[in-house]
Amino acid sequence: MADFDETFDWVVVGSGAGSMSSGLLMRQAGKSVVILEKTKFVGGTTCKSGGVMWVPNNPFMDPGEDSTEKGITYLDAVVGDDSDAPGTSHEKRLAYVTEAPKMVEFLLKQGVKLERGSHFWPDYYDEYPGGCKSSRTVTALPFDKKELGAWSSKLRQGFLEVPVKLDDGMKLAYAKYEWKYKWLLAKIAVKVVAGKLTGKHWVTAGAALQGRMLQQALAKGIDIRVDTGVKELIVQGGPDGSKRVTGVVVEKDGRPWQIGANLGVLVNAGGFAHNQEMRDRYMPGTRSEWSMTPEGDTGDMHKELERIGGVLAQMDEMVGFQMTRAPGWEKDYVAPGAQSITAKPHAILVDQTGVRYLNEGGSYEEYCERMVKRNLIAPATPSWAILDQQYMDRYALANGGAGKKIPENWKSTGYLKQADTIEDLARLIGVDPDTLSATVDRWNTFVDKDNDDDFHRGDRRYDQFLGDHMREDKKRTLGRIDKAPFYAVDVVPGDVSTYGGVITDTNSRVLKGDGTVIEGLYATGVTTASPMGRVYPGAGASVGPSMCFGWIAAKHAAGLGNTPL
Repeated sequence: MADFDETFDWVVVGSGAGSMSSGLLMRQAGKSVVILEKTKFVGGTTCKSGGVMWVPNNPFMDPGEDSTEKGITYLDAVVGDDSDAPGTSHEKRLAYVTEAPKMVEFLLKQGVKLERGSHFWPDYYDEYPGGCKSSRTVTALPFDKKELGAWSSKLRQGFLEVPVKLDDGMKLAYAKYEWKYKWLLAKIAVKVVAGKLTGKHWVTAGAALQGRMLQQALAKGIDIRVDTGVKELIVQGGPDGSKRVTGVVVEKDGRPWQIGANLGVLVNAGGFAHNQEMRDRYMPGTRSEWSMTPEGDTGDMHKELERIGGVLAQMDEMVGFQMTRAPGWEKDYVAPGAQSITAKPHAILVDQTGVRYLNEGGSYEEYCERMVKRNLIAPATPSWAILDQQYMDRYALANGGAGKKIPENWKSTGYLKQADTIEDLARLIGVDPDTLSATVDRWNTFVDKDNDDDFHRGDRRYDQFLGDHMREDKKRTLGRIDKAPFYAVDVVPGDVSTYGGVITDTNSRVLKGDGTVIEGLYATGVTTASPMGRVYPGAGASVGPSMCFGWIAAKHAAGLGNTPL
């Protein structure tokens, strides 16, 4: 038996949202919990993200709007069963759509204030059976992090630290055109000023979710430790040759410190986005510097889980974040995104041969996956967003407001290419002029007949969601490129996380190569091979499963079964 320095019922590695949901359930069951975070900030990748949960039939939806049956029908149709995606199965997907709404109800009872993310945030493949054309999203209400007291400085910074709901924040780009959005902007400005005068520090999106989760975790007596990275999982063997994880090894005061786990260890330690060696091995053509994940996302626990018998799968997948490298992007907390650029009217994406090769709207996971695959047969990293003056007059580019004067360093550094003709623009980006001209002409013919024959951009509701909300239907995303001058900026396949890891069962237990479980060991989040397989079905399809399967792990380890919570 290991000689532990201290013991808890439930030991959690990493402090993402799945860690918090599992910890809260364990405390509800009267069990002791410690959460071990290797960086100096609490919150994980969740804190830096949009903090959206994708939850079919969640309690904020209207009666009859959704159901478990619709949710599993959609997931089975979109994800399917693929031998190359062993992280998913019908049973795991069914566990998710069944348990996730219960988890949301549980968190509400725990005092975590949540709401519907939006009434219009459609599934990414809404045309499939069971797809939702409204919204299955759940988000946290804005949160004053000063309510955390001494812990406020330990909550990881969010990307949107203003008193605005995430759904409202996405509408502010239209304040230039409609009074209702001008009024919304004015109300937010008043809240910002009032907050400063009263000593509040508002956060929204992922930081609001994790701030609220942290607040309840502390209130419920969960022991949370920062700067406490796990070095090793402690494995003990039984007389029958079986293995069981009984604790972890950390470092304390310069020496190894062993923490025992009576019920189990949950690993929710993020991915390997900042480990270039692992990226080169599993997803060549991608770069760690293009990742928006926190600095601790280095794959330590992937290696440790594999060492003790866990099986890694779907390691070539990532949650893409197409980005553009505007001057200063290396120092930006979140680099300028390109999804909202190329999905807008008067914009397309081409590779370095001047050819379109994807639907510029749609899922960011699929978008970046297609970029990486395209680069294997034609140079596509970087690709080029092609825009005209109509775009520049109306929409934001690289975090710059619509219609604003172009920053001088965009031109002086060569980031923004500008020319009076498409042919001259092609020469600036090293593309054959005739090819780019033909590509733009072909796009314009599609716009004229209101149909993208090549990649069906605008057919899905999500394509339209990403476009111009002041237009109707496909015209939200389709627009001619015909008004000089013309512009180009680069686009590369960044990410907000890797999407592969160990294979787990429906109770989040880590599996060995022969399909049997490693007793006492659970995992969730992007430390696992995603239960969504190789597809991203909707906004929050990473945070939602992380939280749900962390919660499921705690239920199983505590022996709660179907006990009402």
